[in-house]
Amino acid sequence: MSDERPSTKGPATFREVFAEHEYRAVFAASTLTWVGDYVAKAAVTLLVYRETESVALSAAAFAVSYLPWLVGGPLLATLAERHRFRRVMVACDLIRMALMLLVAIPGMPVPVILALLFATTLANSPSQAARSALLPLILPGDRLVVGLSINASVGQAAQVVGYLLGAAIATVSPTAALLMNASAFALSAALVRFGVRDRPPAMNNTHRSHLLRETAEGFGMVFGTPMLRAIAVLVFSAMLFSIVPEGLAAAWANEHAGENVDPGLSQAVIMAATPAGFILGGLVIGRTVAPARRLLLLRPLAVAAPLALVPALLDPPPVVVALLAGVCGFAVAGLLPTANGLFVQSLPDGFRARAFGVMATGMQVIQGAAVLVTGLLAERFPIPLVVGVWSAAGVVLMSLVILRWPDQQTVAASVEAAQTASAAAAGTVAPDEPSEQDTSDHHGPDQVDPDRPRHAVT
Repeated sequence: MSDERPSTKGPATFREVFAEHEYRAVFAASTLTWVGDYVAKAAVTLLVYRETESVALSAAAFAVSYLPWLVGGPLLATLAERHRFRRVMVACDLIRMALMLLVAIPGMPVPVILALLFATTLANSPSQAARSALLPLILPGDRLVVGLSINASVGQAAQVVGYLLGAAIATVSPTAALLMNASAFALSAALVRFGVRDRPPAMNNTHRSHLLRETAEGFGMVFGTPMLRAIAVLVFSAMLFSIVPEGLAAAWANEHAGENVDPGLSQAVIMAATPAGFILGGLVIGRTVAPARRLLLLRPLAVAAPLALVPALLDPPPVVVALLAGVCGFAVAGLLPTANGLFVQSLPDGFRARAFGVMATGMQVIQGAAVLVTGLLAERFPIPLVVGVWSAAGVVLMSLVILRWPDQQTVAASVEAAQTASAAAAGTVAPDEPSEQDTSDHHGPDQVDPDRPRHAVT
């Protein structure tokens, strides 16, 4: 991208993003459910362990939340394309509320608890797909990129707060923690129902086919479009190594247990470092760096993320490991909003929720596989060696990815093609909707229709 030039236009501000009342409603609802989910994970893990005294079943209760994405993530995300986004989000919140109330019933058998948790997580896919498709309708232009940075950073913070709060409450009463999660879903449903404008489905009856075919079309769109495929490869590659310190934190911390270092504290520091770095990177780069300059930073940040973990080869103490993980998280948070913004502009209308299902499922599967593979390698080799070599391989991989990154002409052509396809699909603006001229102060010039912008990765 040697011909790219930073624009003089500054980034959107937090005030501009939070000035959108619909975004405030979605943001509050999302934050409630994020915290509630992590509270419930901590509570259910402890509840199952108390009932069975089995570490394996307790771990299964934690891991079951990832399985539905692999089983039906893209398929269920496609459903969100067929229905009104607000209705999908409210319905999923109410379903999850009811299921968590059932989990909270004292004396519930463990197999039933696991089944209910599985069903609860199945509702996450269409809900998150609808929210991801809705955000571009609310936040135009660079406000979307900043909004995504805020969401990502708050999501990481919610993980830390939720785990700590859930563990503290569950120690006294797991049922109380589960009821808290059910209440969070109820409040979320109310916020979305009364704070978000109703919009027609992205896919009308004339565009519908078989659900499996529509899901396959989502995969075809993401991996068949050069620009979207390049973004997918970049994001999936970043997930391969950024999750590793967090996944191996417990074993890594215990390797230093005999060095006057508390293993529990070390584990907490290492696990919290990546989310902390992600929060800082998302807010700093998303807020202070101009949109065009973020694009210039994408390549160096892509290589810097795995490079930050290569010094693990030297077997540093936990505090240094945490610092390395934090730098990695900072770099990943810096590149993801840029990738999201390009994804938004390069995706034609009618594919937002399906594309989200593809990307979210891929991220979940790749993160789980990365932790599993590095964990198996760590059974035979020292953890510092595994992480260092794995990260060095990540540097090579990311270097290849950015060398094949599309040039500016290809990016511009992809955006233009997506806009043309969206305009052709939209036809004319509906009589009851404001025209583009009427909303010029509210919607960015890069959006063909104010109610039909494009989808983000996360």
